[in-house]
Amino acid sequence: MFLLIASFLGLMVCGVPVAVAMAGGSLVYILVSGTVPDIVLAQRMIAGIESFPLLAVPFFILAGNLMNIAGITGRIYDFAVALVGWMRGGLGQVNIVGSVVFSGMSGTAIADAAGLGSIEIKAMKDHGYPTEFAVGVTAASATLGPIFPPSLPFVIYGMMANVSIGALFLAGILPGLFMTGLMMLTVAYFARRNGWGGDVAFDWKRLGVAALEIGIVLAFPLAVWGMTRNGVSPNLAAGIAFAVLLGLDWRFNFSAVMALMAPVILIGGMTMGWFTPTEAAVAAVLWALFLGLVRYRSMSLKGLVKATFDTIETTASVLFIVTAASIFAWLLTTTQAAQALATGILAFTQTPWVFLLLANLLILFVGCFIDTIAAITILVPILLPIVRQLGIDPVQFGLIMTLNLMIGLLHPPLGMVLFVLARIAKLSVERTTMAILPWLVPLIVALLAITYIPAITLWLPQHLGLLK
Repeated sequence: MFLLIASFLGLMVCGVPVAVAMAGGSLVYILVSGTVPDIVLAQRMIAGIESFPLLAVPFFILAGNLMNIAGITGRIYDFAVALVGWMRGGLGQVNIVGSVVFSGMSGTAIADAAGLGSIEIKAMKDHGYPTEFAVGVTAASATLGPIFPPSLPFVIYGMMANVSIGALFLAGILPGLFMTGLMMLTVAYFARRNGWGGDVAFDWKRLGVAALEIGIVLAFPLAVWGMTRNGVSPNLAAGIAFAVLLGLDWRFNFSAVMALMAPVILIGGMTMGWFTPTEAAVAAVLWALFLGLVRYRSMSLKGLVKATFDTIETTASVLFIVTAASIFAWLLTTTQAAQALATGILAFTQTPWVFLLLANLLILFVGCFIDTIAAITILVPILLPIVRQLGIDPVQFGLIMTLNLMIGLLHPPLGMVLFVLARIAKLSVERTTMAILPWLVPLIVALLAITYIPAITLWLPQHLGLLK
């Protein structure tokens, strides 16, 4: 056990990428200990990615890339400007609302930061906002990506923890809305303190159109529900509602109705049993292709090829982390390291709220040094047995772990969102880090609420019958 962990940490200290460090540390342990045949390394790494839920990984990544090249991020941004641009700190509020909408399609914080971040930071700087404020609000709002469904970390956690991915998706909705409210209040506080007003004139017409778009999107599931209550089959009801939606959108050429429909289609399709959470990733890709090629006609063959190759590159890196972490996690289990760590934690405390506090500190620390996917695959086998033994719901713990790791993305030394935004804003990593620090306050408040108020996470999936 000591050799395995020491090899991994030693390679990490030498600057080796985390995936290579996990695979290398595992190989060193296997070769030196002689207790495990070396062929097991290849077998377990292959077994780690032979999983149906992991098919969602490339498709969610592709969906996010397609949304970016199709110009849908610009439409989302324009919609958010119309909806909240007139408020105090207008473009800060736009930044947050835009991230909420985009998170319903991308599923990753990095895609949000890279996709909308470049538009939002430039616009805020052009309107006179300090660069540090623009970077801070963009970083904080990017954490919403994996909290709102769909979510790539939820897919990985659900596979590792044997938890319903659909329940995890639904569990993220209320926490995501709660985080959105906290961030908007934070923007309002900064705006009042600095005397910032709105960035566009209040216009009833623009606000009315934006509100109408939201109303149309919300009316879609209500219409389907109403028709099914009156004896119409769910498939026919959805078909009728979708035909009416398409007609309205083509007739009035709304800016963002179709983009706003993405999360409705994904969540509605899973709830009605049309597709599994894994298949929902394929539905997201098909929807992105429909918007880019048919509805908006903004997607070129060159852009499609670029999105495909970007997806291949990102998928390869993500799955290499998963496959390296799978052998490392397996060795942690077989060497009784995970059990020893769990026993040590339980010997220290068997009080759920104390354990959750310690788990938060541990995951926050790990998230600052290890990639999100790798951290999930390493920590779940260690912490989940304790979670189950203490009676904590694994779905709630999935939200806690994901939010902790999203906060870790904002920190040096390995916070990917930090480096993406530093490059976009042309700031040093040190200045970017200082810009993000004030935004940790609403994120920590949200984390504590999600940790100690289970209803925020569990009410919706329980109400819809996905949890007992």
